[in-house]
Amino acid sequence: MMKWEKLLSCRRLGMEHIQPAMAKRSPFQQDFDRIVFSAPFRRLQDKTQVFPLSETDYVRTRLTHSMEASSIGRSLGTGAGAFICEQEKLSLHPADVGAVVAAATLAHDIGNPPFGHAGEEAVQYWFGHSEVAAVCRKNMTEEEICDIARYEGNAQGFRILAKLQNPNLKGGMQLTCATLGAFAKYPTVSSARIRPQGVAGKKFNFFQLDKDLFREVALELGLIEIDTYSFVRHPLAFLVEAADDIAYRVVDFEDGLIAGRIRYSELEELFGAVIADPKVFDNLEDMASEVQKAEYLRSKAIGRLVDQATAVFLEHYEEIMNGTMDKSLIDCIPAVEPLQQIFKRSAEVIYTTPRVIEVIAAGYELFSGMLDIFVATCNDIAEHGESASPRSRKLIHLLPEMSRYINTPLWRTKPYVRIITVLDYLSGMSDSYAVSLYKKLKGISL
Repeated sequence: MMKWEKLLSCRRLGMEHIQPAMAKRSPFQQDFDRIVFSAPFRRLQDKTQVFPLSETDYVRTRLTHSMEASSIGRSLGTGAGAFICEQEKLSLHPADVGAVVAAATLAHDIGNPPFGHAGEEAVQYWFGHSEVAAVCRKNMTEEEICDIARYEGNAQGFRILAKLQNPNLKGGMQLTCATLGAFAKYPTVSSARIRPQGVAGKKFNFFQLDKDLFREVALELGLIEIDTYSFVRHPLAFLVEAADDIAYRVVDFEDGLIAGRIRYSELEELFGAVIADPKVFDNLEDMASEVQKAEYLRSKAIGRLVDQATAVFLEHYEEIMNGTMDKSLIDCIPAVEPLQQIFKRSAEVIYTTPRVIEVIAAGYELFSGMLDIFVATCNDIAEHGESASPRSRKLIHLLPEMSRYINTPLWRTKPYVRIITVLDYLSGMSDSYAVSLYKKLKGISL
């Protein structure tokens, strides 16, 4: 069984000792604030949630989604924290547990590239089809190939939090180990022989370059190690996952109504099935618009799902604590069926709108084009130095952080490191900036 005295460690990654607690703010509240004020989090305001490069100001972006999911995470964490603090006789307040989940959920999408999951898929496609990538693969290990072939925004997110943000400091943003542990929904490397059971093993959460940083976090927290660089989930990662699941399934459906992709009657029926309380509908009669009604029903649906997910966490507490829980909390709640129907309808009529598909298709070309340009540039510089082509010597200046790496032996000798550093740059772009830069590189606009 994992122990909460270690799981809630407030030691900051990169620091040898625990800093004295502040009277007014817990270390976990400080984590939340550090994330809010970071540049990578700020750029989420122009990254796709559902509708890319939206021309309306109502639908959500990754920024608003992350904030809403974090609010749900705080409720989940505080509710579960009340049980944990009483059960384990902890001196912490339940709100401290809520603060860990809120901070981890706030950062859960911070590593997403432009165009969201489509951006991840575009990187994977490039690595499997590009001639530039094929040259690189010849000098990469199996583990390095897995990292790029399965490129994952969750791993990019850990890299941002633990290294890229404040790169001169060991531990990057120097968040607490508790927050970083809860952030890692898939605590394993891409090439792990033995993966966490079930849902926690679907993806991976750190690259080969960052595996020792995560191992430091995992050992501090006392996470159960099932293979080299492969661990069971931090218990609070189940709540982070549930917060994200609740937010995107319910709120994306609401956005579908605003975008004209679903009818209000369908939303009322499905949200009503989640809420399962006929009295709720009595309050709809005085509301003037369908949008107001939808907002009201959405709030009630989220409240019901938070209660149910918290109850499931408590019901499966022993499995979660000993690392044998293999399902997400949302898959075990009473409202699982209507929630699955909501997701199914979203996949049918919201996630496949012509505008979404058009931008996703363009995203494949955009990523493939920029990766070919910048990786080839880095390869040329690494191999030929000052004798590289004039084009490469000019283009390298468009990679603002590359000067930190160019003269390092790893960057010069390992194509994997060069690809990762290019992805560091591209993944940090907002949707609009990525489109603008691509047009300039291709001579479409100047």
